[in-house]
Amino acid sequence: MEDWKKAVVAGALGMATVLLLKKKYPAGVLATGVGLAVLASEYPEKFEKVRSSLPDYFDRGMRVMEMAARAGKRITDAAGRSAYGAWDDIGG
Repeated sequence: MEDWKKAVVAGALGMATVLLLKKKYPAGVLATGVGLAVLASEYPEKFEKVRSSLPDYFDRGMRVMEMAARAGKRITDAAGRSAYGAWDDIGG
């Protein structure tokens, strides 16, 4: 990678970090996009590989969120019962 591209990527990602920490989310996302676009132009085959695996990551994330929601519902339902009954429901 050429030096100027390294500087653009580092500057964009550094600026994005600062902007996100200052809670300027739209500008932070835009700066991140600039850095990623420069990286994608340099390494298109690697970004294609990541892009093709994104649906799997989303699917796994959704399964984790569903399990967390079910666990939260069970805990909420058990909160109104005695401690012993709640412990049995959770599986302890």
